[in-house]
Amino acid sequence: MNETPPRTPAAGTSNPDLSREAVPGQKVALAPGQLQLRPTRRGKPPAHLADLTLEERIEAVKEMGLPGFRAKQLSVHYFEHFTTDPEDLTDIPKDLRQQLVDRFFPPLLSVVSRQSADHGATQKFLWKLFDGPMVESVLMRYSDRVTLCISSEAGCGMNCPFCATGQMGLTRNLSTAEILEQVRIANRMLASGELPGGPGRVSNIVFMGMGEPLANYRPVATTCKRLNAPAPEGFGMGARHITVSTVGLAPAVRKLTAEKIPVTLAVSLHAPDDALRDELVPINTRFDVDEILDAAWEYFETTGRRVSIEYALIRDINDQAHRAQLLADRLIAKGGAHWIHVNPIPLNPVKGSKWTASDPLVEKRFVEILRDNGISATIRDTRGSDIDGACGQLAAEVIESDAHREDREARVARVEAVASAVAD
Repeated sequence: MNETPPRTPAAGTSNPDLSREAVPGQKVALAPGQLQLRPTRRGKPPAHLADLTLEERIEAVKEMGLPGFRAKQLSVHYFEHFTTDPEDLTDIPKDLRQQLVDRFFPPLLSVVSRQSADHGATQKFLWKLFDGPMVESVLMRYSDRVTLCISSEAGCGMNCPFCATGQMGLTRNLSTAEILEQVRIANRMLASGELPGGPGRVSNIVFMGMGEPLANYRPVATTCKRLNAPAPEGFGMGARHITVSTVGLAPAVRKLTAEKIPVTLAVSLHAPDDALRDELVPINTRFDVDEILDAAWEYFETTGRRVSIEYALIRDINDQAHRAQLLADRLIAKGGAHWIHVNPIPLNPVKGSKWTASDPLVEKRFVEILRDNGISATIRDTRGSDIDGACGQLAAEVIESDAHREDREARVARVEAVASAVAD
């Protein structure tokens, strides 16, 4: 398949297309528009059962001199009973339990804190990884489903100025098992009744926590397979209940398409024109609006799964009527109105930013324009904003220097100048 080469930023552009190696031990402070595509840490987590296929688990157990069926027993405990406690492995001889737990269930993350909002229906977890970095995930209970928003990276290198996580820089990628442990522990808490609302189980997964999922492609793709695989291979979740988001890594979308994993793809677009999107979503300087929409259309054609277009509505920045019409025109030009669903999202407040959500009447008009063009659109629920758990707010810790603040404020002014320009 031929791919459009990455777009080269115009000469003199102030948002350089760079990959920055941060200084070990120092906080990351990306320059405006700068991308960090390489993590500052590369330590590998201990090998874990969830990293392995069922066949690989069987081989690993046999290497310990044990019968292969022990692998299935361990898998049942992990993916169906959500436990790694040796005391719960009652179908395994007592003298083997600790040995198997040490080998297959090394501790990868632990709960540092849990915050509650929406009368207990929203829970934000702060996790500490085995080597120290923090990540977050958010569990949201609805009347008909339980959705878990999970992290795929510690931090994020995409540097979108309206997103708290994007200001952190990228510490490191998560392994498959580290991602799945967020799901397993949440399921264990739900099953035991530890969380408000009574016993339950995670029914929907969205990769919309910390990190750009497709920048950590292989672990995320493997996680999707493990989520979807029937127990005891995996959690047995329907692929249509798994959503993978991206800010626009078009080549990775094409890789996902080729693997034919029929999850829901969500593209965080946020602007229909390259001039504004270059500022709001710096990866656009590599893969522009046409390129990511081409890749998204190919995903729809191959999988039959309608693509979600995420669009954070920022007051007076990207919420104008002419941008709503341009968004509709560009989406329809790719393949009609039937292949996408647009989720406008009122911007969630981020500390240190003066940007706010659009006026409700402006939001309503934006949606009306999309619908008038035959495009399905729904204003998305913003759960957990009061505990910094909503979209764009996840950031374990951000320390901003005076110089970085000046850079960010200059970038905000540049975005506002682009946003206010009259459309041609």
